[in-house]
Amino acid sequence: MSAPNKSYDPVEVEALKPEEIERVRDEALAAFAAADSLDALQEAKVAHTGGTSPLSLANREIGALPPQAKAAAGKLVGQARAAVGRGLAARQVELEAERDARVLVEEAVDVTLPYDRTPAGARHPLTTMMERVADVFVSMGYEIAEGPEVEAEWFNFDALNFTPDHPARQMQDTFFVAGPEGREKTVGDESGVVLRTHTSPVQARALLDREPPVYIVCPGRVFRTDELDATHTPVFHQIELLAVDEGLTMADLKGTLDHMVKALFGDDMKTRLRPNYFPFTEPSAEMDMVCYVCRGESVGNPDRPCRTCGSEGWIELGGCGMVNPRVLTACGVDPEKYSGFAFGFGIERMLMFRHNVEDMRDMVEGDVRFTRPFGMEI
Repeated sequence: MSAPNKSYDPVEVEALKPEEIERVRDEALAAFAAADSLDALQEAKVAHTGGTSPLSLANREIGALPPQAKAAAGKLVGQARAAVGRGLAARQVELEAERDARVLVEEAVDVTLPYDRTPAGARHPLTTMMERVADVFVSMGYEIAEGPEVEAEWFNFDALNFTPDHPARQMQDTFFVAGPEGREKTVGDESGVVLRTHTSPVQARALLDREPPVYIVCPGRVFRTDELDATHTPVFHQIELLAVDEGLTMADLKGTLDHMVKALFGDDMKTRLRPNYFPFTEPSAEMDMVCYVCRGESVGNPDRPCRTCGSEGWIELGGCGMVNPRVLTACGVDPEKYSGFAFGFGIERMLMFRHNVEDMRDMVEGDVRFTRPFGMEI
C-alpha cells in the first residue's frame, strides 16, 4: 500500500480509476449471474468480495490518498461494493429457490403409500405357549428348571424307573448318541448317551441338586423317532412340573391341574383323572379336560357334532401321578418322609387345541404366514 501523498490526483492510481472500478464491478456481477449452483456462487463470492479481490484491494488504496481525495474515491468504491453485494444476495436467493424446488421434486414422498413396508415380525407360538404355561406355575411359586438335551441314559431312563427291557429304551423310540464307552449304540447296551425323550430327566437332576421341598416346572425340547406327519414330529416340546414335599397327595395334584386349566382355558373348565400306568409315577393317571369348544354339549347330540373332541366331550391333555418311591430313592430323597406329584404334556398338542391348528408340520416349516397371526406377545 502506498504511503500518504498529497501531490497526486486519485485518478492516477490505477486501481481507483472509475473505469477500472466499473470493470471489476461488472466482472463480479457477471460471475454471480453465471454461477449455476450455490457452491459455484460461493467460489465467485470469495473471488470478488474476499480479502484479495480487486475491490478489496482498491478500498485499501484509499488510505494512501490525500484527505481531499478520499471522499470521492471512497464513494466510488463504496457504490461498486454495494452493487456487488446486492448482486450476490439476489443471485443467492434465486439459487436457493431453485434448490428448494428441486428438492421438493427429487425427494418427494408419496404419503398415500403404506407407511410400513416391512412386514411385522412374530414370535413363534410354541415359544409363547411355553412361556404362558410356565408363568401360570411361576405365579403359584414354582421355579423354572432346565437341563441338557443330550442326556445320560441313567437320567433319561434308569433314575425314572424304566427297566432295561422297557420298549421306550429300544432304538425304534430313542435317538441314541453313544454307548457307555463312546462306541455306537447297539441294542443291549446298559447305559449310554441319548437325545432326551422327555423333560423328566430335569426332575431327577433337580432332586439331586436340591433339598426338599422342591417345586419346579421344566419346559424344553425333546426327541423321539417319530415320522413327521400331521400329528407327529421327531422334535417337539414338553413342559412338566414336579412337586416334592411332606404330605402331598393326589388331591394336591388335582387342585394344581384344575388351576392350570382354568388359567389357560377359562374359569368354567373342568378336569378328570383316568387310571393309567407310567414307570415314574404310582398311582398314575391320564388327565382330561372338558372340551373347550363344545363344553361337553356335543355328547349324544347328533345335531351338534364337535370335531375338536369327536363329540366325546373330553380332551386328553397329559399324564400325571404321584412320584414313584423308587424315583425318590434313586435321587436320594427319603420316600418315608416325602411324597410328590408330577405332570407333563406336549406344547404342540396344547397349541393345536387352543388355536385349531390341524397340521403339526405347519409349526416346524418356518413359514411366516403361520407365525405372523400370533403376533409379538411377550
